[in-house]
Amino acid sequence: MSQSVGTLFLDSAMHRFRSTMELGDKALAQLCEADLLWRPGPESNSIAVIIQHLHGNMLSRWTDLLSSDGEKPWRERDAEFTEPAEADRARLMELWEEGWACLLKAVDGLVAEDLALDVVVRGQSLSVLDAINRQLAHYAYHVGQIVYVARARKGETWNTLSIARGASRQYAPRQRD
Repeated sequence: MSQSVGTLFLDSAMHRFRSTMELGDKALAQLCEADLLWRPGPESNSIAVIIQHLHGNMLSRWTDLLSSDGEKPWRERDAEFTEPAEADRARLMELWEEGWACLLKAVDGLVAEDLALDVVVRGQSLSVLDAINRQLAHYAYHVGQIVYVARARKGETWNTLSIARGASRQYAPRQRD
């Protein structure tokens, strides 16, 4: 029996969300506590700030996805962009895990028919399918920032998360990327 396009989409979205989270996990694993506060420039966000923002966004968007506005009244978005006074790796990792758990639980609870439903984010109506795509792009963008900042911070000690430079010919894809 073949799957519906909606079921295939949800499976793909879960795979992509998990892959994005795992990429961030691998970058974060290479960092010490002080690295989480490092910024490449004065207008840049530290990894700690990016994690705070992802956490706030994920909880707001995915809590009661089908029944309430994705911008919750309890969210304090501006506070997400305040640099913490000190790095607390354990606390930041709690935020990271809690945000991803909320997202994955919400998406895992959807069925194909839900994709055509409308949800609201900041008063704007979106289909669930579009809301998923919007957040997938948003989270990939921010995890890319985490990887970039982590790589800049670690310099020559960075362990690549993908195909190393000059190693493309040795790579034979065996999994979905």
